[in-house]
Order: sequence, then C-alpha cells, then structure tokens
Amino acid sequence: MKVLIADDDTYQLDLMDYALRREGYTVLAAINGQQALQRYEAEHPDIVLLDVTMPKLNGFEVCRRIRQEAATPIIMLTARDEEEDVVRGLQLGADDYVVKPFSPKQLIARMKGLLRRCRTDGYQEPVSQLRAGDLVLDLQSYQVTKAGQLVQLTPLEFRILYMLAMNEGRVIPYSRLVEYAWGYDSGDANLLKTHICHIRQKLGLTSDQPGSIRAVAGVGYSLARA
Repeated sequence: MKVLIADDDTYQLDLMDYALRREGYTVLAAINGQQALQRYEAEHPDIVLLDVTMPKLNGFEVCRRIRQEAATPIIMLTARDEEEDVVRGLQLGADDYVVKPFSPKQLIARMKGLLRRCRTDGYQEPVSQLRAGDLVLDLQSYQVTKAGQLVQLTPLEFRILYMLAMNEGRVIPYSRLVEYAWGYDSGDANLLKTHICHIRQKLGLTSDQPGSIRAVAGVGYSLARA
C-alpha cells in the first residue's frame, strides 16, 4: 500500500514517514508541490497526504491537478483551520482535512477508513517491514535481520539505521540524523559517529563494501545500495 506524503517541513515528514512505515505502508516523500506531482505520476500511490503551504505549488493546486486525472483518496494536512480553507480543499476534491498538530494514530485511522470507503477491490492491510538490500527492519518489534540473521540493535541504533535505510543511496546530513534519532537538533555529531561505528560492527559492514554505511566528510552518512 503506497502513500505519498508532501510536506516542506522535513521534521514533520520524518515523523509521519516513520509512523506510516511502522504500520506497513510504503512511503513516497516530497518536499514541495512540484515534486509531489512528479512522484504521483511516477509511482501511482494509493492515497495522498498533502500539506497546504508548500513551495513551488501549494497543496490546493496539487490536489486540483491530481483530481483532474484520478480519484485517488486525498487528505489535506495543514495548520490552517479557517472554514474557507476547509471548504476550498473539499471543493477541489480532497476527501478529508486534518489540522495540525494531529495524532499519527488518529491520522492512520482516518486513512484506513477512507481507503475502505474508496477501494472497490477490498482493503488489504499493509505489512510493517522496510527492506534495503539484504537488511529487513521490522517496525513493530524493532528487530533487524541481515541476510536472514537476527541482529540486536538498541532503539537509538534502530532509528539511525531506519533513517538511512528509508533513504537508501542518498546522503543524510548529520543534523537530520541527530534530530531524528535524539529528537532535537543540538546533539553531538561525534556521538552519532560512535553509534554509526556500533551499527557497522553489529551488521559486519566495512565502509567500502556494497550495502555499507558510508561517511561523506563534512556532510553526513549514506547507506549504499547493495
């Protein structure tokens, strides 16, 4: 089950991404309206979550363009709660409207309800795993397997590996990894380096092999594609 999330707040995007993947959804992320449309056309998600205030194209315009082509379920996500904004979103074809801040559990429940109503071929519950090469991360139990072998990671190490795995092949800045793992943006990059070393050791990785965690000096880390 694919869900497209479009939000220019990367911290909010990461939180929603994690909550949805833990419920078994395949998450497609976009940080502006133009990127959201490109991902929509390329990936054909089952449901779309749109922030209203995004650069390049706002959520209203993205909703309008998607609705011209398809009946994909759309939920608007925004800090705006003025009646005229709610009415505008619904008139443009949105199926639901959720005002920030919201509970991830509440959002997921509303998504499931909307998908049940909209799907005619029977709603299927997604599976709660993230795969990257020979790594499998179980988002319910916080367990990791590598080539079928269980690897014991701490919750903090799991969050770091999760962020790298869901962005496989892309460099994630130190600051974003620290903020996601610890929940604040003033953490110590050297401490992050220590945890990365522990993850490498537990997974039996070297820095130059396929599927390794690679450091990009002065920038961040990347989980290389296997």
